[in-house]
Amino acid sequence: MAPGPGGGPHRTAISRRTVVRVLLQVVTAAALTVNAYVHADLAHAFDRVGQQISQGMLFRLEAAVASLAALLVLLLGRRRPVWAFAFLVSVSALGAVLLYRYVNVGTLGPLPNMYEPAWWPKKSASAIAEAVGVLTSLAGFLITGPPRSASTRAGAPRGDKADGGGG
Repeated sequence: MAPGPGGGPHRTAISRRTVVRVLLQVVTAAALTVNAYVHADLAHAFDRVGQQISQGMLFRLEAAVASLAALLVLLLGRRRPVWAFAFLVSVSALGAVLLYRYVNVGTLGPLPNMYEPAWWPKKSASAIAEAVGVLTSLAGFLITGPPRSASTRAGAPRGDKADGGGG
């Protein structure tokens, strides 16, 4: 590092936390994109599974929601609710694939019986992507932190009476 003013090392404008967040955004969006692609690609094969609501329809819905989550993570990754949404999409998809792989739940109201006791390449790829999405979206949520108050954004020091802390 080149010395900065006062002889100390010069710091770049981008913090490590920002670099980590951007990396998490890219990886989470990629995981959600794989999830969306697999579900969209397989939807037609499952159109006949179910009566009121087909498994193909559920796959298309999952693809749409995962695509939306991927876009939001890329565009608005500084906001905690976006990370929470990405986590919920990923964890619900992973939960469903694991549940219907290992448990014959049967039909649940209008939902079809999606029990399939086998792993095959696209199903495995989707499950791995969903697991990655769970971990990275949780990490993104944790490092993003709660929104700062207006006084903190304006430069009030932490612990100042302006942000409710201190004496």
